[in-house]
Amino acid sequence: MTFTSHVTEKMTFKKRYALFILFALVAGMTNTAVNAGDRQQIQSVLKMSTPPDGIVFEILADEDGLEWAIPRIQHYARQLREKFPELAIAVVSHGREQFALQTQYQNENRQVHSQVKSLLGNKVQLHVCGTYAEWKGVSPEDFPDYVDVAAEGPAQIKSYMELGYMLIVLNQPDD
Repeated sequence: MTFTSHVTEKMTFKKRYALFILFALVAGMTNTAVNAGDRQQIQSVLKMSTPPDGIVFEILADEDGLEWAIPRIQHYARQLREKFPELAIAVVSHGREQFALQTQYQNENRQVHSQVKSLLGNKVQLHVCGTYAEWKGVSPEDFPDYVDVAAEGPAQIKSYMELGYMLIVLNQPDD
């Protein structure tokens, strides 16, 4: 289940509309599309005089998605922290890409695991979806200790947004 379909199921039209307006205002993009690319959203945040309470990145990708998403997040985190050193940043992976973070794939995905550890060392929270993992026969114990297995990825994103975090969705780039 995608985050969008989960939200659609759980939220009324009024709540979705209110969230849409709130996101547009927070992002400073009331005259442009809210679904602007992640680069545009980062630029909007960097133009703010006061940062949001935090940023939560949602990754929407295929099984190799962390290979491009984690370096992109590292880059964005550096930019954001240059302007807002104390900005809270989180990442939620809740699709096929999260399985690259399993312990059994540490050697095969050495660079991704190393980049994730670097993010964590820079006070970036990272969560994978326990529910999706369970659907695919993967238990929380199948991930290394440094990977937080959240009960549900979409619920984790919602929790961050309720804390005032701004959602930035990272979509698989077109190749």
